[in-house]
Amino acid sequence: MKRIVIFASGSGSNAENLIKFFHNSDTASVIQVLTNNPHAKVLDRCKKLNVSALSFNRIAFSKSEDVLNTLEVSQPDLIVLAGFLWKFPDFILEKFENKVINIHPALLPKYGGKGMYGMHVHDAVVKNKETETGITIHYVNENYDEGAIIFQEKCKVLPTDSTEDVAKKIHLLEMEHFPKVVEKILNR
Repeated sequence: MKRIVIFASGSGSNAENLIKFFHNSDTASVIQVLTNNPHAKVLDRCKKLNVSALSFNRIAFSKSEDVLNTLEVSQPDLIVLAGFLWKFPDFILEKFENKVINIHPALLPKYGGKGMYGMHVHDAVVKNKETETGITIHYVNENYDEGAIIFQEKCKVLPTDSTEDVAKKIHLLEMEHFPKVVEKILNR
Protein backbone atom coordinates (compact mmCIF):
# COMPACT_ATOMS: atom_id res chain seq x y z
CA MET A 1 0.00 0.00 0.00
CA LYS A 2 1.46 3.35 -1.10
CA ARG A 3 1.52 6.23 1.37
CA ILE A 4 0.51 9.82 0.50
CA VAL A 5 1.23 12.92 2.57
CA ILE A 6 -0.59 16.10 1.55
CA PHE A 7 0.52 19.67 2.20
CA ALA A 8 -2.25 22.31 2.16
CA SER A 9 -2.63 25.92 3.27
CA GLY A 10 -6.33 26.70 3.00
CA SER A 11 -9.77 25.20 2.71
CA GLY A 12 -8.56 21.73 1.75
CA SER A 13 -11.11 20.82 -0.93
CA ASN A 14 -8.41 19.12 -3.03
CA ALA A 15 -7.05 17.36 0.07
CA GLU A 16 -10.54 16.10 0.97
CA ASN A 17 -11.10 14.93 -2.60
CA LEU A 18 -7.83 12.96 -2.52
CA ILE A 19 -8.58 11.47 0.91
CA LYS A 20 -12.02 10.30 -0.24
CA PHE A 21 -10.71 8.99 -3.57
CA PHE A 22 -8.12 6.79 -1.87
CA HIS A 23 -10.27 5.85 1.14
CA ASN A 24 -11.14 2.36 -0.10
CA SER A 25 -8.26 2.03 -2.55
CA ASP A 26 -6.00 -0.99 -2.83
CA THR A 27 -3.30 1.27 -4.29
CA ALA A 28 -2.73 3.99 -1.71
CA SER A 29 -4.04 5.99 1.20
CA VAL A 30 -3.58 9.49 2.51
CA ILE A 31 -1.83 8.95 5.81
CA GLN A 32 -1.28 12.55 6.87
CA VAL A 33 -1.99 16.18 6.04
CA LEU A 34 0.44 18.93 6.98
CA THR A 35 -0.39 22.64 6.93
CA ASN A 36 1.44 25.90 7.50
CA ASN A 37 -1.81 27.53 8.64
CA PRO A 38 -3.05 26.59 12.14
CA HIS A 39 -6.48 28.03 11.23
CA ALA A 40 -6.81 26.28 7.85
CA LYS A 41 -10.16 24.65 7.14
CA VAL A 42 -8.26 21.59 5.94
CA LEU A 43 -7.68 20.72 9.63
CA ASP A 44 -11.45 20.50 10.22
CA ARG A 45 -11.89 18.39 7.10
CA CYS A 46 -9.18 15.98 8.29
CA LYS A 47 -10.77 15.66 11.71
CA LYS A 48 -14.11 14.70 10.09
CA LEU A 49 -12.37 12.24 7.78
CA ASN A 50 -10.26 10.74 10.58
CA VAL A 51 -6.91 11.60 8.94
CA SER A 52 -3.90 12.74 10.94
CA ALA A 53 -3.24 16.47 10.47
CA LEU A 54 -0.52 18.70 11.86
CA SER A 55 0.31 22.37 11.51
CA PHE A 56 3.81 23.82 11.53
CA ASN A 57 5.50 27.19 11.33
CA ARG A 58 8.14 28.55 8.97
CA ILE A 59 11.01 27.68 11.33
CA ALA A 60 9.92 24.03 11.58
CA PHE A 61 9.58 23.90 7.79
CA SER A 62 12.63 25.64 6.41
CA LYS A 63 15.00 26.59 9.22
CA SER A 64 15.05 23.31 11.14
CA GLU A 65 14.51 19.67 10.22
CA ASP A 66 11.24 19.26 12.16
CA VAL A 67 9.01 18.83 9.10
CA LEU A 68 11.67 16.74 7.36
CA ASN A 69 11.83 14.46 10.42
CA THR A 70 8.02 14.12 10.38
CA LEU A 71 8.18 13.10 6.72
CA GLU A 72 10.97 10.62 7.34
CA VAL A 73 8.86 8.95 10.04
CA SER A 74 5.79 8.91 7.74
CA GLN A 75 7.79 7.51 4.81
CA PRO A 76 5.52 8.79 2.04
CA ASP A 77 5.74 7.33 -1.45
CA LEU A 78 4.39 10.65 -2.72
CA ILE A 79 4.10 14.14 -1.27
CA VAL A 80 1.21 16.06 -2.81
CA LEU A 81 0.93 19.84 -2.59
CA ALA A 82 -2.75 20.75 -2.76
CA GLY A 83 -3.07 24.49 -2.37
CA PHE A 84 0.17 24.77 -0.42
CA LEU A 85 1.66 28.24 -0.83
CA TRP A 86 5.20 28.09 0.55
CA LYS A 87 8.26 27.29 -1.50
CA PHE A 88 9.55 23.81 -0.63
CA PRO A 89 13.05 23.81 0.93
CA ASP A 90 15.83 22.24 -1.13
CA PHE A 91 16.87 19.91 1.71
CA ILE A 92 13.40 18.29 1.75
CA LEU A 93 13.31 18.04 -2.04
CA GLU A 94 16.72 16.32 -2.00
CA LYS A 95 15.48 13.68 0.49
CA PHE A 96 12.29 13.08 -1.53
CA GLU A 97 13.62 13.49 -5.06
CA ASN A 98 10.89 13.10 -7.72
CA LYS A 99 8.34 12.39 -4.97
CA VAL A 100 6.86 15.88 -4.56
CA ILE A 101 4.11 17.07 -6.91
CA ASN A 102 1.93 20.16 -7.07
CA ILE A 103 -1.28 21.22 -8.78
CA HIS A 104 -1.37 24.70 -10.30
CA PRO A 105 -4.58 26.45 -11.47
CA ALA A 106 -3.26 27.49 -14.89
CA LEU A 107 -1.52 26.09 -17.94
CA LEU A 108 2.11 26.46 -16.97
CA PRO A 109 4.42 28.09 -17.87
CA LYS A 110 1.73 30.79 -18.12
CA TYR A 111 0.65 32.40 -14.84
CA GLY A 112 3.15 30.63 -12.63
CA GLY A 113 5.71 31.88 -10.14
CA LYS A 114 5.76 33.60 -6.78
CA GLY A 115 2.43 35.21 -5.91
CA MET A 116 0.53 33.40 -8.66
CA TYR A 117 -2.01 31.26 -6.82
CA GLY A 118 -5.78 30.97 -6.50
CA MET A 119 -7.82 33.99 -7.49
CA HIS A 120 -4.67 35.93 -8.50
CA VAL A 121 -4.21 33.44 -11.35
CA HIS A 122 -7.87 33.49 -12.43
CA ASP A 123 -7.95 37.29 -12.29
CA ALA A 124 -4.87 37.50 -14.54
CA VAL A 125 -6.40 35.01 -17.00
CA VAL A 126 -9.59 37.12 -17.26
CA LYS A 127 -7.75 40.47 -17.44
CA ASN A 128 -5.51 39.18 -20.25
CA LYS A 129 -8.57 37.96 -22.15
CA GLU A 130 -7.28 34.41 -22.47
CA THR A 131 -9.50 32.06 -24.48
CA GLU A 132 -8.42 29.01 -22.50
CA THR A 133 -6.90 28.09 -19.18
CA GLY A 134 -6.64 24.90 -17.18
CA ILE A 135 -4.70 22.96 -14.60
CA THR A 136 -1.13 21.72 -14.49
CA ILE A 137 0.16 18.92 -12.29
CA HIS A 138 3.94 19.03 -12.07
CA TYR A 139 6.94 17.87 -10.09
CA VAL A 140 8.23 20.38 -7.55
CA ASN A 141 11.77 21.68 -7.91
CA GLU A 142 13.74 24.56 -6.38
CA ASN A 143 11.75 27.20 -8.33
CA TYR A 144 8.06 28.10 -8.08
CA ASP A 145 6.03 26.25 -10.74
CA GLU A 146 9.03 25.26 -12.89
CA GLY A 147 9.21 21.50 -12.28
CA ALA A 148 8.60 18.96 -15.05
CA ILE A 149 4.98 18.90 -16.19
CA ILE A 150 3.16 15.61 -15.59
CA PHE A 151 -0.36 16.50 -16.80
CA GLN A 152 -2.39 19.40 -18.15
CA GLU A 153 -6.10 19.75 -18.86
CA LYS A 154 -7.67 22.74 -20.59
CA CYS A 155 -11.01 24.52 -20.45
CA LYS A 156 -12.45 27.39 -22.45
CA VAL A 157 -12.62 30.92 -21.09
CA LEU A 158 -15.57 32.83 -22.52
CA PRO A 159 -15.42 36.61 -23.03
CA THR A 160 -18.29 36.87 -20.52
CA ASP A 161 -16.53 34.78 -17.83
CA SER A 162 -15.76 36.49 -14.52
CA THR A 163 -12.85 35.58 -12.27
CA GLU A 164 -15.31 33.52 -10.21
CA ASP A 165 -16.56 31.69 -13.33
CA VAL A 166 -12.99 30.72 -14.21
CA ALA A 167 -12.35 29.62 -10.61
CA LYS A 168 -15.38 27.28 -10.78
CA LYS A 169 -14.19 25.75 -14.06
CA ILE A 170 -10.71 25.16 -12.65
CA HIS A 171 -12.13 23.64 -9.46
CA LEU A 172 -14.13 21.12 -11.52
CA LEU A 173 -10.99 20.15 -13.47
CA GLU A 174 -9.05 19.71 -10.21
CA MET A 175 -11.74 17.53 -8.65
CA GLU A 176 -11.99 15.33 -11.75
CA HIS A 177 -8.34 14.88 -12.67
CA PHE A 178 -6.07 15.34 -9.63
CA PRO A 179 -6.84 12.03 -7.85
CA LYS A 180 -6.58 10.03 -11.10
CA VAL A 181 -3.19 11.56 -11.95
CA VAL A 182 -1.91 10.89 -8.41
CA GLU A 183 -3.04 7.27 -8.77
CA LYS A 184 -1.24 6.93 -12.14
CA ILE A 185 1.98 8.31 -10.65
CA LEU A 186 1.80 5.83 -7.77
CA ASN A 187 1.17 2.93 -10.16
CA ARG A 188 4.29 3.64 -12.23
